[in-house]
Amino acid sequence: MKTMLLAFAAIVLITITANFALQTAGFSSQEQNLGAAVRLDQ
Repeated sequence: MKTMLLAFAAIVLITITANFALQTAGFSSQEQNLGAAVRLDQ
């Protein structure tokens, strides 16, 4: 049981860290598809 809870905690920690790292690095789908030929405001 202790091992399973530790694994769940590791999954949560990895998920939060990866989310923060990818947002900081600019790998969101909006930033990847944003360009001169893309009109998002219409």
